[in-house]
Amino acid sequence: MLIAIEGIDGSGKGTQAARLADAFRANGLRAALLGFPRYEATFFGRAVGEFLNGRFGTLTEANPYLVALLFAGDRFESRELLARELAQNDVVVLDRYVASNIAHQGAKLPEERRGELTEFVERLEYTVYGLPRADLTLLLDLPVAIAQTLVGRKHARAYTEKSHDLQEADADYLERVRQVYRTLAAARTDWEIVACLAGDALRPVEEIASELYVRVAARRSGG
Repeated sequence: MLIAIEGIDGSGKGTQAARLADAFRANGLRAALLGFPRYEATFFGRAVGEFLNGRFGTLTEANPYLVALLFAGDRFESRELLARELAQNDVVVLDRYVASNIAHQGAKLPEERRGELTEFVERLEYTVYGLPRADLTLLLDLPVAIAQTLVGRKHARAYTEKSHDLQEADADYLERVRQVYRTLAAARTDWEIVACLAGDALRPVEEIASELYVRVAARRSGG
């Protein structure tokens, strides 16, 4: 089973993806974890890091279709690795996948043009590059203001010395990314939304992790 964890920057994708993989291992399953972009491992991953660090201009200066090629190229370079992990494990958990490309690039376009961008990315990644589709995508939904605060607490990243990269620093942009994600989730049966807040309070990491495991286990059992 291939599971993708998605959400805006700061929503806890990396933490929850790792916990989910650990939970399956603790229950006797073979589980692997991969995160995208692979900044230090691929040619395109390094290019993505340079883009996010501002080398190629601002978010609005770089054409979203061309930027989509960078993120997709990173996954294309990782295709054989992903195939091996799927062959050797019961579950593979991904910290970001194709939907992240759709959400982040689509957020740079007017709403009426996002469908065309979605078709472009999915054709590129699934058809041209032959990447497998996720069996389940779990969207960690978190308001932008809280997410940006959490981003500021992250450890230093290899691709940038800044506390917030180009995408993380722009609240209006992140809100559009969040809305694209929510639109995708509402339209597709292989998506589920997991709220990261209870009322106005951030839910404990352990509580969210438990809910993710229950939801995936139900899907695996056909429930």
